[in-house]
Amino acid sequence: MNFEITAKDVMGRIGKLKTPHGVVETPALMPVINPNLKFIPVKEMKRMGAQIAITNSYIIYRNENLKERAIEKGVHGLIESDLPVMTDSGSYQLMVYGDVEIDNTSIVEFQNQIRSDIVVPLDIPTPPDTSKSEAEKDLKETLEREREATELHAKIGGERLIAAPIQGAIYPDLRRFSAKKAAELKADFYPIGGVVPLLDSYRFPEVVRIILEVKSELPPSAPVHLFGAGHPMVFAMAVALGCDFFDSAAYALYAKDDRYLTVHGTKKLDELQYFPCSCPVCNEFTPEKLRKVPKDERQLLLGKHNLHVSFEEINVIKQAIKEKTLFDLVESRIRGHPYLVSAWRVIKEYRDLIELYDPSAKQGFFYTGIESIYRPAVQRHHRKILNLFLDEKRYVISAKPVLESNQTVHADFYLLPVFGVVVGEFYPGGHAELPEEEYIEEEALEEGFNCLLNFLRENADKSFELRLTKRWVDFIKSKGLKPKLPENAEIVEIVEIEGSSRIIER
Repeated sequence: MNFEITAKDVMGRIGKLKTPHGVVETPALMPVINPNLKFIPVKEMKRMGAQIAITNSYIIYRNENLKERAIEKGVHGLIESDLPVMTDSGSYQLMVYGDVEIDNTSIVEFQNQIRSDIVVPLDIPTPPDTSKSEAEKDLKETLEREREATELHAKIGGERLIAAPIQGAIYPDLRRFSAKKAAELKADFYPIGGVVPLLDSYRFPEVVRIILEVKSELPPSAPVHLFGAGHPMVFAMAVALGCDFFDSAAYALYAKDDRYLTVHGTKKLDELQYFPCSCPVCNEFTPEKLRKVPKDERQLLLGKHNLHVSFEEINVIKQAIKEKTLFDLVESRIRGHPYLVSAWRVIKEYRDLIELYDPSAKQGFFYTGIESIYRPAVQRHHRKILNLFLDEKRYVISAKPVLESNQTVHADFYLLPVFGVVVGEFYPGGHAELPEEEYIEEEALEEGFNCLLNFLRENADKSFELRLTKRWVDFIKSKGLKPKLPENAEIVEIVEIEGSSRIIER
């Protein structure tokens, strides 16, 4: 077993991947190293937080000088790195130019020859909007190449890891099939390929579906790499969906165009008056001062900032996993772009899958928007509340503590938005931090009402007094929901009198 999981939250995890050049703790970001260019030295990247790097074996292979040096020194010597190094096979060039001047067997042999830690076959990254028949054709060839590569690697690979990229364009069944076949090969590493065009065009909902379809077929212990994802604004969401590795050429490419990365999106240097960051670059320079720096030096400095903010986000994500607050972090990060909000709402379609991975023990529940409704804790609560044993004939369910005529407060259960029927202080409902009823979205009330209906129907032999606030009463009336309530439920309205909640109507 090369990958050990040490902590989990949602579908995200902290893990340890063992490679010939050391152990990498995940989630991990791999800076892309262009072997033709001197930019930020790997030693400096290591000080920033890099544990692993990635470079392109096809570029090395095509350049005689680089090729000779890589064969002599190994890829680590070529890029001057003591970190583990993953090598891409030329698939990106295949996607961009439509052809590469090497075959699958030769590039796998070459990656082993230059002693790469993670070897990647020459898969075919099908563009997103390719017809399904073409995508099927490409996938068939990719699967054959992966089989060929894993068989060859078993003979010559030693302790090096072999990747099995997952393709299939935007077709869910092809992505599932690709993941299933990749898992059957028992590869060491699973890159999800072909998503760069989707990320570049902000088609985040499709990326989410691809990740979750793939995860549904991979073993839970499989390390997953979202190939080409290098912007920190997507890291938290992708980790929560089960991705362990990212690679970034964005830190350098964006710097060339005077673009400044943040976890909420990208800023143009010309548009900034202040830096919202405290990395060494942003501490030393103001935007105005940095704009006056010569282009090459400015590009280097922006590249360093872009890496700093990316590695910082990885650490923030790890801490959230440890604290079991990854959902909270994601729901904060998606506010950076409307399409990220749309993407995260896709998880509603995959609640059962996510619940399989998400730990049930949490410290609290913070409602941050309607996306919070889709958390596994909510679905888990709705199911568990139906299994309660009730030995009395009549019960009180109250939307808030109510002062009765004898000046006592009594309720057997409470009714909350999102959770519905809640027992006292039990997690998650009893530990939930929700907005005040008058400000919460109707979707949250609807989710709670549906839980209430199921609870009443499950206990049809009992009678219930429903003590509801004006917001609940108005919601039920406006939606025409009262006829849905079974005969064993009686609504009583609550009103505020002299600062206390009292019953005014039976």
